[in-house]
Amino acid sequence: MAEDLNALSHDAFRARWREWLHANFPNEWRIPIIHRLAGEDERRWHRMTYAAGWRAPSWPKEYGGLGLSLEKQLIMNEEMEAHRCARVLDSGGALLAPVLMKYGTEEQKARYLPAILNGDDLWCQGYSEPNSGSDLASLGTTAVKDGKHFIINGQKIWTTLAAFADRIFVLVRTNKDVKKQAGISFILADMDLPGLTVRPIMNLAGEDELCEVFFDNVCVPTENLVGALDQGWTVAKALLGDERITNGAPTLPRQSFEMLEQLVQGLDLGDDQGVNDRVAVLLCDLHDLAALHRQVADAAIRGEVDNAVLSMMKVLATELFQHITDEMLRVSNESAGLVEPVGIGGLDTDLRKLFMVARPSTIYAGANEVQRNIISNMLLGPAAK
Repeated sequence: MAEDLNALSHDAFRARWREWLHANFPNEWRIPIIHRLAGEDERRWHRMTYAAGWRAPSWPKEYGGLGLSLEKQLIMNEEMEAHRCARVLDSGGALLAPVLMKYGTEEQKARYLPAILNGDDLWCQGYSEPNSGSDLASLGTTAVKDGKHFIINGQKIWTTLAAFADRIFVLVRTNKDVKKQAGISFILADMDLPGLTVRPIMNLAGEDELCEVFFDNVCVPTENLVGALDQGWTVAKALLGDERITNGAPTLPRQSFEMLEQLVQGLDLGDDQGVNDRVAVLLCDLHDLAALHRQVADAAIRGEVDNAVLSMMKVLATELFQHITDEMLRVSNESAGLVEPVGIGGLDTDLRKLFMVARPSTIYAGANEVQRNIISNMLLGPAAK
């Protein structure tokens, strides 16, 4: 019988995880913020943690996870941040798996969850479309039932790491005769199906993680439908809720602020009152965000989740990340324009890329403008519009 890690004290658990992490996490992956594990690197990480018994801390034990309390999950995240571990998206384990556990059939769980767990399958998320980004419910990709199959046609965009994925979970319109939220379904598809094409998009940071995905008469078995037909909006909302908890964490603002402090000190700007004032404001905002995140985590531990606060936290975290990277460019002066890692102030990093990584953070997982509407509707009522 596997050891019950929940039985360990928090200090003992932290020490156990820290020891394994420091002994096994590859040094070449210790590049915070501007590096995210993708493709075979991500697969290798999942297989490493699976073999060592650290994979899927939030999954229930009945599905092969650790079944850890939220407190211990937070400890794992804190130690990874402290060790400067590269980011891992894990769309299969973090986003799709909870949905399958709640809405999937027993056959779907048996087929997909073990392959997510052991790193055999990498997944991507097919939500946004060229004309349906923030207004996701207006999506136009269609799935028409034809016997025992769905025939999918349409296009997805900004699909993160689609070029490396084995499978995709996709939102499609299956009913055009009802209100837009009611006619959507949630379907699983293999990335190597005939008619499915992936086209990477090169961004200003020099990355091609984001992709377009085209569906041209892609044939998918009807048993790949998750949940009821035309009820995919319910599934999608549950998935986005999980995603926004992660996107509201103070990790990226905190790591970028530490870089900012190193820059200010290395450039000998400690006597510049203007710089000091701006940095002090950012530090106060960072403390506020960390306190809010702790409150949200404590509430989640008690089983209480306020969607308005989740939206607020996502807005604060992503905008603070941008404000900090703005200040890093400001204090770096002419060096901020270099398209390469800069060796100034004792900091050897690509400031331009860091700035670019921060730009889309206010868009993904629901644009901040949309989040503000959610906040106003929930806290002030529909009349606030």
